[in-house]
Amino acid sequence: MNNLICEQLMTNRIKNIKRTVLSNKYFILSQVNFNYQLKDGNWVENTWEVLERGNAAAALLYNVSNQTVILVKQFRLPAYMNGVEDGFLLEVPAGMLESHDRSPEKAMKRELLEETGFNISKLQMVLRAFATPGGSTEFFSCFVGEYTSEMKINEGGGLKTENEDIEIVEIPFSEAINRIAKGEIIDAKTIMLLQYAQINNLLEWTN
Repeated sequence: MNNLICEQLMTNRIKNIKRTVLSNKYFILSQVNFNYQLKDGNWVENTWEVLERGNAAAALLYNVSNQTVILVKQFRLPAYMNGVEDGFLLEVPAGMLESHDRSPEKAMKRELLEETGFNISKLQMVLRAFATPGGSTEFFSCFVGEYTSEMKINEGGGLKTENEDIEIVEIPFSEAINRIAKGEIIDAKTIMLLQYAQINNLLEWTN
């Protein structure tokens, strides 16, 4: 059983947890039945479906000298299914943590090399957050890191074995911030990291 729903981790307001696996392919989709105690003391029966995606990492690469950031553009089927006309989103590089990863930072450095071709030696974790806690267990570790052209050691673009087709986009930081306001950057982790950089003055920004 996933450790997020083990009895010993639950508060005394949750009991009688029963988990049924509905699908166990790339991700695990579970139905969880449980009793929950309301704040008035009464107990109710609940049934939730939970997507157990595992954990992930994301990173914003920025260049102080050029005032630029590295983003990636790729096709996202769920976005296409929910109204994005061509299905392509502009995002920070990100990826799932694998079972052998010793830390989110190590996993993120691997993803950066695969997706962007940049070999980044130092990353700073700046925030951690659940992606969609109402339905998914996915938990993001978010990083920032400086890059230079000398750190580019391969073409990137993702893994061909996984049919990844990733376009690397280097744009001015100001443009990235303005694209959020225009609704052209609509990925949550990307918005969070770009706004972190803005709030903490990692780069300059003009409207």
